[in-house]
Amino acid sequence: RAGACVGVLFLIMAFLPKLISLFLAIPDPVIGAYILVIMGVLFVLGMQVVIQDGIDYRKAVLVGVSFWVGAGFQNDLFFNEYLNDWLRDLLGNGMTAGGLTAILLTVFINMTGPRRRRMETELDMSALDKVKEFLNGFATAREWSTEAFDRLCLVAEETMLILSQLDDDGGTDKKRRLLLVAREDGGAAELEFIAAADTGNIEDRIALLGRQASEDAVEHEISLRLLRHFASSVRHQQYSDADIVTVRVKAGAAG
Repeated sequence: RAGACVGVLFLIMAFLPKLISLFLAIPDPVIGAYILVIMGVLFVLGMQVVIQDGIDYRKAVLVGVSFWVGAGFQNDLFFNEYLNDWLRDLLGNGMTAGGLTAILLTVFINMTGPRRRRMETELDMSALDKVKEFLNGFATAREWSTEAFDRLCLVAEETMLILSQLDDDGGTDKKRRLLLVAREDGGAAELEFIAAADTGNIEDRIALLGRQASEDAVEHEISLRLLRHFASSVRHQQYSDADIVTVRVKAGAAG
């Protein structure tokens, strides 16, 4: 919607030269103050997006390197004079240079990091056997012990029970879909349970609602004793019509 509004605004400006003249008549100090405020707001919103799900080493590298590459090109610290004209103009803007760096680093991290396995099913306890079969394939591929696989199954069962109870408390008869994403991270499994309405793509809905998330205190709602015993960390995020529970389970002794 924002892109469409900006496009319409540009079309209007293209056919109304007087409107462009009006913008050009704004004094430079006013424009400078406006840009300063906008950049400050964008910086705060960006940091909010970065820290709302926690910071790991991947995210720290991505954000840190992108920021300093952008700052370096913006302040001519990377030998900009040796670049040809079009590349100098492109990378001379710190936001462009930092954004391109973030995109390239994201692609590199996703390609070199452990592959994620995912499955989608109904949010119902009758689907527990499918979830266990999915987790069995995940654990077998990594040669995990039977004890570690049992912990994964117990955590999955408890999490599905909690999400089902949230549906019952909400008083709705409409079943939500469950997207389960599993990945290995440093000798542990990170399981992400995403429960959302069955209309549309779950991952797309989560991306669109990302800024509306409100993360509750773990102990307040989701850290039941059984779940906390078998998981080393639990994080619960609530959206307008979706819940995300991220659970970390160690391959060794229980957390």
